[in-house]
Amino acid sequence: MGKLLIAGVGGNLGSVAAKVILTLEDKSNLIFCATSEATLKPYADMGIETHVVDFNYSDNLEKAFANAEAVGIISMPFVGEKRQAAHRNAVDAAKKANVKKIVYTSLANAGDETNPSMEKLDHIYTENYIKDSGLDYIFLRNSQFAEAMVTNYFTYVNMKMPLANNMGNGHMAFVSRKDCAKALAYALHKHKEYSHATLDINGKELLTIGEFVNIGNKETGNNVTYVEISDEENYKVFDSMGIPRTTDGKFQDGSEAPFCSDGMVSFGKAIRLEKFAVFTDDFKKLTGEDPISVSYMFANSKDFQVGDRHSKDKK
Repeated sequence: MGKLLIAGVGGNLGSVAAKVILTLEDKSNLIFCATSEATLKPYADMGIETHVVDFNYSDNLEKAFANAEAVGIISMPFVGEKRQAAHRNAVDAAKKANVKKIVYTSLANAGDETNPSMEKLDHIYTENYIKDSGLDYIFLRNSQFAEAMVTNYFTYVNMKMPLANNMGNGHMAFVSRKDCAKALAYALHKHKEYSHATLDINGKELLTIGEFVNIGNKETGNNVTYVEISDEENYKVFDSMGIPRTTDGKFQDGSEAPFCSDGMVSFGKAIRLEKFAVFTDDFKKLTGEDPISVSYMFANSKDFQVGDRHSKDKK
C-alpha cells in the first residue's frame, strides 16, 4: 500500500493537517513535503519520509511523490496563471509517479460560472485539470477562512472605525482554517471511501458579515459596526492599507491582509451576490465532528488569526 502525502506542511493549513494526520496514521505511512529542510527536520527526526519541493518548479516533484498512493495538494496563495502553472506541475508529477488519488483544497461553489470571484477561476481550472488527468480525486470546496475576517475585525477595533467592505447582506458559512486542515487530513485518511468526490467544507452556520461582526462584539466586548461600501470604495480601502491589487505586487511583512485586493474585492462581491451561500454537513460526515463556531473563534481569538503569507509565487 502506498503512503499518504501532504505537500506544504510549513504553511498555516498544512502544518495543522500534518498534526491531525499524525493522530490518524502511523508515521511510517506518511510523506511530508515543504519548501525548506528546516521546516521538515522535526518530521524527518521522527522517521517520516520528507522531501523539499516547490510547486512553482517541477524539479524533484515526481521523486517526492514516488511512494505516495494519495497526495494532498493545498492550493497556492496567489492568483492567476502562476498559481495554475504551479498546480499543473503538482498534478503532472502525481500522474507520472503513478499516484492513485489527489485530495485538493478548492473553493466553495467553484463550478458556478456566474460566480465573479477571481479566486474561483484558479480552483475550477485545477479541478478540471485533475479530472482531465484521469486521476481519482476528492475536492474539498472550502468556505472562506473565518480567520481572515476575525483578523480583519480586530483591525477595525484598533482603528476605532466601522468595518467597511463590499459583502453587503450576502451569506457565508465562515469556516476555520483549522477545520479545513482537519478535513484534508481525514480525506487522506479515508481516501478509499471516496471516489471522484466533491465535498463542501463549511462552517457551523450561514452568516452575513454584519452578523459575524455582532458575534465578535458579543464575545469580545467591543462595539464594531458594519458599513457596506461599493467595490471601488473597497479597492480604495485596501490601497490605503498598502495592499497590492495583484499577487505580483509587494506584500508588507506581517500584513493583516496577506491577499491581493483583486481577489478580496471580487470575493466580497461574490458573497454579496450569494454565490458562496453553501451550507452542508459534509464536514461532520467526513470527520465525525461539528465545525468550530464563529463565537468560539472570537472567544479564543489569539488562536484564530490569519497569520503570515508563507508560500511565494515564482517571479
